[in-house]
Amino acid sequence: MALFEKGFVHVYTGEGKGKTTSALGLTLRVAGHGGRVAFVQFMKGWPFYGEISGLAKLESVDHIVTGRPDFVDRRNPDPVDISEARRGFEKALNILSEGSHDLVVLDEIIVAIDYGILSSAETLKALKSRPAHVEVVLTGRNAPTELLDYADYVTEMVEIKHPFRKGITGRRGSEY
Repeated sequence: MALFEKGFVHVYTGEGKGKTTSALGLTLRVAGHGGRVAFVQFMKGWPFYGEISGLAKLESVDHIVTGRPDFVDRRNPDPVDISEARRGFEKALNILSEGSHDLVVLDEIIVAIDYGILSSAETLKALKSRPAHVEVVLTGRNAPTELLDYADYVTEMVEIKHPFRKGITGRRGSEY
């Protein structure tokens, strides 16, 4: 039995920290209520993100990681970046169409769209064709207007202050 009668679409965007973290919080909440979650990460092939081992501890969460362990060149993405994003998108399409998950998180898909690696039109089509009970979260900076307009929840993370501005690099357990 589905956890949600009507699944909503969430967009977590903006320059501030917390987009993936918010998606992880909702993942934990859905799993805690006995729901099934698919957490698909785009452009995050680095193996040291803390969520990788954390999500592995949740039996009701299917975690799919795509991307290389390098930053993507926005102006000239590597062909592997493109094929990895497509691989993740195809997996996400299958998961969405099956309707066997209560929540599907498409982490950093908005960045892949912003970089021109994936299409917002194709993403919107997938959202519109999913089973009605499936809740979906999309994360990433620079969300396109058509996704913002379609979403039920839109949260913009605004950076007020961040240690990075003082030259402090990302910390294990906080930024990754």
